[in-house]
Amino acid sequence: MLEKVENAFRSVINALQIAKLYGTSHAKYRKSLDKAYDDLREIVVLRGELVIGIIGEELAFEKEILFELSRTVRPMIAYLSQREIERLSFNASLSKEELDKFISFLMLSKDEMKRGENILGSLRGISAGKIKVGGADPRQEGIGSVINYLTLYNDSLGQVSSSLENVLGARKIDNIDLKSNVSAIFENLLVHHQELLKLAVVKRYDMTTFVHIFNVSILAMYFSSKLGFSKDEVLEIGIAALFHDIGKMYISRRIIQKTDRLTDDEFDRIKGHSVLGARMLLQYVDSLGMLPVVVAFEHHLRADGKGYPRLAVPHKPHIVSSIVSICDVYDALFERRSYKNSYPANIIYTLMTREREKYYEPELLDIFFQIVGVWPIGTVVALSDRRIAVVRDENEDDIFSPVVEIISGGERILLDLREDRERLRVERSLDPQNEGKEFLPLI
Repeated sequence: MLEKVENAFRSVINALQIAKLYGTSHAKYRKSLDKAYDDLREIVVLRGELVIGIIGEELAFEKEILFELSRTVRPMIAYLSQREIERLSFNASLSKEELDKFISFLMLSKDEMKRGENILGSLRGISAGKIKVGGADPRQEGIGSVINYLTLYNDSLGQVSSSLENVLGARKIDNIDLKSNVSAIFENLLVHHQELLKLAVVKRYDMTTFVHIFNVSILAMYFSSKLGFSKDEVLEIGIAALFHDIGKMYISRRIIQKTDRLTDDEFDRIKGHSVLGARMLLQYVDSLGMLPVVVAFEHHLRADGKGYPRLAVPHKPHIVSSIVSICDVYDALFERRSYKNSYPANIIYTLMTREREKYYEPELLDIFFQIVGVWPIGTVVALSDRRIAVVRDENEDDIFSPVVEIISGGERILLDLREDRERLRVERSLDPQNEGKEFLPLI
């Protein structure tokens, strides 16, 4: 069904694009209209109604976020969002004439749409408008379960980006809004940790400037809450994690994104980002406290006393610096950047544990992987019996055997791999930008 939904939405978007290029009387448009209508009818005849939600830059259908489709039609998502359309609903009374009128309506400017709202109101088979977060509209009930956490992720990322930009520009930050936002993330982590961690897995492939820092904050809060820190302490850790790399962001992005080998001078400048970040954050101690300063300064200090900045005397990093350091390296190894591809999940585990005594607090690293597992929640994996699955939960007593949901090659069921570890195991993870791309809508 997901494939049919995606094809139908693409067909509608394609008809709209052709109408904008050639007009609604052109033969190419009439052909694309026929295709869109047939694709939609196939679904609404079976289901009665098809509801697509637009949340930020993502499309949602029922409980699924259509990540890959969202990427391919992102300009049209922005086009619809500008016209305050967050929900599209097609029902069984849909006619081709109504679909034609609706596409013509979508071609109007934002102001023309407001004046022509009676056109939309006259369509019995189609409705469009804003999502009611309270869930009062029964027509959007199917996508209601993803609205809160996806909206939270996108809105929080925007708030975080704004706060970071203000510090980079030496401007005042709204500390109350920032703490309120981080608190909302934490509260949702307690209830929807699987959904937020799944988003972190997928979003890190976007290569957006602030996504990595935001994901590190989510991971650090999740990790520290599992370690037993109080709610207030977890919020402080989340804020410190948000600003841990502020110095690196201040350095020329030409250097950070450089694909060639760095010169000695460029590398020295990058290594200096921890001191630079601490100096910048000293100006915000009254609003943020000292913990962000400490973490920015220490997050590249190693457990064996090496790392940077170089210190005259041995210094043991603060436990929060160690927590953020683990989360920072973990997410960075997953992240696809201009100068590297992402590493598979099991390779990341091997890389981080190989020299655990040197780089990390060993016991802390062990607990981290007990919590997040080798294959993190939301990872698309190939099983030893050739079926494809997505990781839904971890088993802390067997980090190589998570709870998975079969999504291809068999009935869609949950399996606890710990219960049949001799016969069935995870063989590898699938990169969602390459061979795992087709499975993104199913995770």
